[in-house]
Amino acid sequence: MGARGPSPPQDRREPPDRNGVDSVNRDALIEHWKREENEPFQGWNFSHLEGRVFQENLPWDYVATARARVADARSILDMATGGGEVFSKLGPFQGSATAMEGYAPNVALAEKRLQPLGVKVVACGEAGPYPFADSSFDLVLNRHGGLWSPEVGRITRDGAYLVTEQVGGCLEEVQSACGAPKPWAENTLPFVSEKLSAQGFKILEGRTWTGKIHYQDVGALVYELKATPWLVPDFSVKKYMDVLFKYQESLEQKGELAFDSTYFWIVAKKT
Repeated sequence: MGARGPSPPQDRREPPDRNGVDSVNRDALIEHWKREENEPFQGWNFSHLEGRVFQENLPWDYVATARARVADARSILDMATGGGEVFSKLGPFQGSATAMEGYAPNVALAEKRLQPLGVKVVACGEAGPYPFADSSFDLVLNRHGGLWSPEVGRITRDGAYLVTEQVGGCLEEVQSACGAPKPWAENTLPFVSEKLSAQGFKILEGRTWTGKIHYQDVGALVYELKATPWLVPDFSVKKYMDVLFKYQESLEQKGELAFDSTYFWIVAKKT
C-alpha cells in the first residue's frame, strides 16, 4: 500500500482568520497540501488515498462481469488499461489478450504487469484510429476510458461483447468552484448508447447511478486533482488556495467532505 501523508494539524490555539481556519494551522495545512500536490502518482493506483477517500458502492460489479466475459472470450481488448491494475485481475486469459494505453509512462507499467500474463500491450490512445484489423475482437473492456464508437464497431466481430463503466461526472462542484469546464459533457448513457447502436450494438444493460464520494481531509482532494488533471487542468495549491481553505472550513464544520459522482454502465452485444 502507498504510504499515507501526514494528517493536517488540528490545533485550536488561535482565533480563526478570515478563511475560518486557525492561523496557527494555516502554514502547516499549506505545507501538507503541497506535499500531496507533489506526491508521485503512477498507473491508475490510488492506494495512497486508502482510508482517506470512500465511495458509495456502485449497483453493478465491473470486475465480476468482466471476469465472467473473459472466461468465454478468445480475443480480448482492454482499452485505457492504465498500468494494467484492473485487467491483470481478470485472467487467466484463454485466448489472445491485448491491452491498449495512450499515456507513455503507463505503457511501461502495463508491460511490466501484463506481459508475464501473456497480454500484448499496445501504445495507443482511445481517440484512435486503433492499430487493429477489422473484426479482431470478441470482447472489448473499457473502465473509465474514452470510447470512440466507430472504431469499437470496426474492430469487433459479430457477436462480440462490450463491457464498459464510464464516468459521467466527478467533482463537478469542485470544478465549478475553480471555474473549470466540465470535460466530456456529452459522455452520458443516452448519448453513448445511441452511438453504439449506430455501430450495430444491442444494449443489453444500461444504467446511470449517482452517489457520494467522501474525503476525510483536503489533502486527499489535492492529490486526486493532481492525479486527474483533466478535472481542473490548471490546478495547483497556490492558485486555488482560497478554494481549498473554504473546503477546509467545511470539513471542520461537518467532519468530512462529500461530493456527487455519476457513473453509467453498459453491457452491449454486436449483432
